[in-house]
Amino acid sequence: MRYFRLALILLVLTAVNAMGQTQKNNFEISKSLDIYNNVLRQLNMYYVEEINPAELNESAINAMLEGLDPYTVLIPESQIEDVKLMTTGEYGGIGSLIQYSDGKTMISEPYEGFPAAKAGLIPGDIFVEVNGIDVTGKNTSEISELLKGTPGTIVKLKMQRPGEKEPYVKELKREKIKIDNIPYSTVFDNGIGYAILSQFTKDCARELKDVIVGMKKDHELKGFILDLRGNGGGLLNEAVDIVNMFVPKNKLVVYQKGKVAEQNYNHYTTHDPLDLDIPLVILVNEGSASASEIVAGSIQDFDRGVIMGQRTFGKGLVQNILPMSYNTQIKVTVAHYYLPSNRCIQEIDYSKKNKKTADTIAKADTLGKVFHTASGRVVYEGHGITPDVKIEPEMMSTITTYLYAKNIFFKYANKFYREHKSIKSAKDFQITDKIYDDFMQFVKDEGFTFTSKSELDIKELEKSAEMEGYLDEIQPILNQAVTMIEEEKAKDLLNNRKEIEQLLKYEIVSRYYYQKGRVIATLDDDPELAKAFEVILDQEEYKNILKGTK
Repeated sequence: MRYFRLALILLVLTAVNAMGQTQKNNFEISKSLDIYNNVLRQLNMYYVEEINPAELNESAINAMLEGLDPYTVLIPESQIEDVKLMTTGEYGGIGSLIQYSDGKTMISEPYEGFPAAKAGLIPGDIFVEVNGIDVTGKNTSEISELLKGTPGTIVKLKMQRPGEKEPYVKELKREKIKIDNIPYSTVFDNGIGYAILSQFTKDCARELKDVIVGMKKDHELKGFILDLRGNGGGLLNEAVDIVNMFVPKNKLVVYQKGKVAEQNYNHYTTHDPLDLDIPLVILVNEGSASASEIVAGSIQDFDRGVIMGQRTFGKGLVQNILPMSYNTQIKVTVAHYYLPSNRCIQEIDYSKKNKKTADTIAKADTLGKVFHTASGRVVYEGHGITPDVKIEPEMMSTITTYLYAKNIFFKYANKFYREHKSIKSAKDFQITDKIYDDFMQFVKDEGFTFTSKSELDIKELEKSAEMEGYLDEIQPILNQAVTMIEEEKAKDLLNNRKEIEQLLKYEIVSRYYYQKGRVIATLDDDPELAKAFEVILDQEEYKNILKGTK
């Protein structure tokens, strides 16, 4: 009885403290709103220039939200279409990626079968006017707003194609654009199924299930690879349904804990599984986040499949989109999510910001708190999902990095496409000596230059030597080193041909076969896919990994 009274007293004290904190917060909110309203009124009345209250208000709100986390954001009415895209994968528009380069906004990648592609717009075409509005110098966000609209409406474009003197004009009818959740799937000759899941939008789980069912109908699958590399997440319920395909009904996949009771929720599998036994590999990398981490982490916790690749992003936060007045919305982080082993994989603690620099504080690069999978394997909290089979990413050479950053691959592929009506299939196309020689000449004509790390290091050494009084003595040696580096840099296009021509091949193939073709072109050169094949086909290794004995 005595312990009961003590517990009751503690419960009452906790409730009183919580109530007191709520009342204090309510007072502070009321006080802050009063001050804010007065500031806005005084500015409107006395500021020397005319103000735009709407812009000031939005700036103030955005500044306030920046103090929280990058996922809690205001969604003005003008961005409602972007919210629809995030949740459904659909929007009204012309169906093309656009990019800003060299002071111009241009077509980057049209989507196959949609208005931009059907109208003949190609990568590199530069926006001049949209519906009579001069868009010269406007960025991608500004032009994207003009391109989007209600399906069935007309958008008139004036475009400039590089290499042509006069711009051309096209009228496109906007359509409902649905980005594929699964841009590519196949069954390889070795009997292993493969699918890329690019996003977690509405119905992606059903679509993936249909793909696997079709594979099982037409083939005797030896295994299945789900590629989540670069998938930044999306709808949590779709992630749960995908896990449900491979684990039994009524299993806890993920649970979330927030400040308010209605955000504390357990997500269970609710359907009979599709396949409990098929060998499963999930490919991940540092771009795999949120819903991708729920799928990979839950599969890992259930010891249901092998996770392969690089450590994932580490986003263990749940957002809700809440309606507000004047057709605005706010996306708010409402909870942390936890995997079946009870671990949270959130990498950054946004509550511990550096107040002076506003930088976020990543968790210390240690293993983190220990948790265990269903079979007892050790997994760790924080830092995303650590793969069962770690594969170091291939690092590009300095010259390849600069070629990519300066859009040289993009520009050459555009030139190649204008000069060649067709190429071999996405799988069979290769960069010949003739093509590569032409590419090297193009690089030269573009005036391409780059600074190697060695040259940067010599510059730093020169500064240090000058400060210490050694420069005059060692300058001839440094000059000789610079000359030798320049001579070696001149050979870099040949010395790094293999990796350069891979990226060049992917870019050229995408001009003819779009996003799907780019994927097909990469598969033969994918070391992580090759390792996934190896693990699935060696069942002893596969089982040992899941037992933790490998």
